[in-house]
Amino acid sequence: MNTNQQLQIRQNTIRQLFANPVRLLAPMEGLTDPLMRQILTQIASDLGRPYDWSVSEFIRVTQHVLPAHVFYKYAPELRHDAKTASGTPIHIQLLGSEAQLMAENAAYAAELGAPAIDINFGCPAKTVNSHRGGSVLLDEPETMYQIISAVRQAVPVHIPVSAKIRLGYTDTSRMDDIKAAIEDSGADWLTIHARTKTQGYKPPAYWDKIQSFNTLDIPVIANGEIWNTEHAQNCMTQAGTAHLMLGRGAVTRPDLVARVDCCSDDAMLNAATLSWEAMVTHQIRFLEGRAKTEVILVGRYKQWLAMLIKGYSEAKVLWDSIKREKNKAAIISALQASVRQ
Repeated sequence: MNTNQQLQIRQNTIRQLFANPVRLLAPMEGLTDPLMRQILTQIASDLGRPYDWSVSEFIRVTQHVLPAHVFYKYAPELRHDAKTASGTPIHIQLLGSEAQLMAENAAYAAELGAPAIDINFGCPAKTVNSHRGGSVLLDEPETMYQIISAVRQAVPVHIPVSAKIRLGYTDTSRMDDIKAAIEDSGADWLTIHARTKTQGYKPPAYWDKIQSFNTLDIPVIANGEIWNTEHAQNCMTQAGTAHLMLGRGAVTRPDLVARVDCCSDDAMLNAATLSWEAMVTHQIRFLEGRAKTEVILVGRYKQWLAMLIKGYSEAKVLWDSIKREKNKAAIISALQASVRQ
C-alpha cells in the first residue's frame, strides 16, 4: 500500500470518527486507569451510548524508547486490539518535550497496535511541568510544533495524531501562537480543556474561548467542567463544537455520556439514567477487578466513591459507613446492604 492510499485511509477514518458528534472519556492520571476505563466504558455501552473512544493516561517519555511492558501497563487494551472489553477503542497518549524521542515512542506504540496517538500539552501537575512536560509547553508553541510534526512523520500515515491542550499556561496571551503551531504541525484533531494551567480545575471553564480555534481545518473537541446535561449543552453552544470529552463528570455520573444528548426529552433521559442499584453492581465489579494488592484496589475504590457523592446521595451514606474500612469483602457487603435499605 503506497503513501497516498494510507493517507486516504486516514482521511476516511477521521471523516467516519467525526461524522456524528463524538463523546470521549478523558485521560486522567491516577483516575481513568485501565480498570476504571473498563467499568465506565461498559456502563456507557450498556446504556446504548458507548464512548466513541477513550485515551490512556499519559505515558511519560524521557530518555529512551520505552519497553513494551510500560505501554501494556498503561494500556493493557493493546493486547486486545486496543479496545476495552466492551469494544471502546483506546488511543495512546504520550507526554514529553523531546521531539525525536516522542516520535520514536509514538512509532513503537503504533507498532504495538495503537490506533491513534494523542500528545499531552495540558497536564497542569507541578512535577510534570517542572520537567518540561504537559501544559508548560504551551509557552513554547515552537516546541509543540516540533513534537507534533515529528510524531506525525514517525507513525504510519494511516494512524491519526491528535493533541490535547489548555488555553494557555499562565494566561491566554499565546492562544494565536498555539493555534498556528497546531495548524502547521499536521495534527488531525484537537482537544481543548477550557482553562489555563494557572486556573487548574477551579470553576468556571471558559468554553467560549474555544471558539477561536474553530478556524482550524480540523475537528475541535471541548473539555472541562461538564458535570450534567445543561453544562454539556452550554459548552457545545459557547465553544461552537458538537464534540465533547467528558472527565470528572463522567466519573461522578457514569451515565453522563448517555444523558448529554437527551436534552428535554424526559423519556430518553429516564432511560439513560443509571440507578444507585445498578451502580452498586458496577462498583462491586470494580472491587473484583485486578490490582497489585487489595490495599491499592480498596484505595482506588474509595477515591471513586468519594467522587460519586457528587452524583448520588446514596454514596454519601455509604462513604460515612466504610471510609475507615480496609477489608474488601466488608465493603462489598456494605454496598449490597445499601440497596436493601
